[in-house]
Amino acid sequence: MAFTVIIPEQEGPDYNFSDYVYENNDTACEDEGTGLQTFNAVFRPLLYSLIFLLGVAGNGLMITVLLKRRRLLRITEIYLLHLALADLMLLFTFPFDIVDSAAGWLMGEFLCRLMGLMKNLNFRCGSFLLACIGFDRYLAIVHAIPSMRSRRPRTVHLTCITLWLVCLGLSVPNAVFLSVKEEATNASRLSCSNHLYGIYANNWVLTNRVFDHLCFFLPLAVMCYCYTAVVLTLCNSQKSQSKQGAIRLALLVTLVFFFCWLPYNITLIIETMVDLRVIVYKTCSLYVLLRPALDVTKSLGLSHCCLNPFLYAFVGVRFRNELIKLLCKLGCSRVCLPFIRAQSHSQASISDGATTTSTIYI
Repeated sequence: MAFTVIIPEQEGPDYNFSDYVYENNDTACEDEGTGLQTFNAVFRPLLYSLIFLLGVAGNGLMITVLLKRRRLLRITEIYLLHLALADLMLLFTFPFDIVDSAAGWLMGEFLCRLMGLMKNLNFRCGSFLLACIGFDRYLAIVHAIPSMRSRRPRTVHLTCITLWLVCLGLSVPNAVFLSVKEEATNASRLSCSNHLYGIYANNWVLTNRVFDHLCFFLPLAVMCYCYTAVVLTLCNSQKSQSKQGAIRLALLVTLVFFFCWLPYNITLIIETMVDLRVIVYKTCSLYVLLRPALDVTKSLGLSHCCLNPFLYAFVGVRFRNELIKLLCKLGCSRVCLPFIRAQSHSQASISDGATTTSTIYI
């Protein structure tokens, strides 16, 4: 079954990089495309709703506990506060995606651009904050004494503010090129996509994908190097049960980030090669499989923002104890009672100091 991609000969002001005209002799692709719309309308709303509920609850509790002692925050806790804020802001875009999947974009031009800006900003800032946490652990454990002067709360706040501003600058073009327009395959349905400024929007789409890859591979490289050095340092020091737990947690943090975002980045590279016609479709099945693959892998990656509180905070003894106290004040004492009895047996996580292990965070 032959399947060709026809590119418009002229690039007008409304030309969109994704608006290809698919030509097929037997309309099989159109039938499969209808199944794809059903897939998006059912799968994405359910999964995004689950991620939204878990993420808002986890990051909300994390921010509440940290803000209760905001004047006594440690270095890693400052990074965690910014990370939880970035994840929470990213999660607040999910309801708009859920409605968009079910009925198209109904929220107008302004929210289209604002949501596009927030998605890019908080995704990129969250990824680099993960790298900052890994680098801070590296300094605290591998270079404990030399880093004592540089690891100051004021320095960390300035680092976080600079990171937010840089990510904002990289995300602003996404709001410039976004606009609301009728879908090419369904005139009764609106979409929020890169429609404005013709070929410049197409160039931004490709540039934005490069930024997405950098926001994955660069933090991953930093985390791999820093946590490897941390693990080696802890292995060469006096072994203890808490240090063994810290090593396992360091490996878990890196592996979870890797497995959540690697499938999406691989799929996005394939889509870019298709858009640049490096890969040419020969059958409709290849075209139909790519879109669900992007949706599934992106959902897997976005689920990482609801896992962060459990990886970086809830595993810590001190944080867990403060969370239990907060829940008890809210009237959940019966639920918290088993945890209160078991808290003396909790394991510690990675050190926040020079040569010892902390009971709070990695």
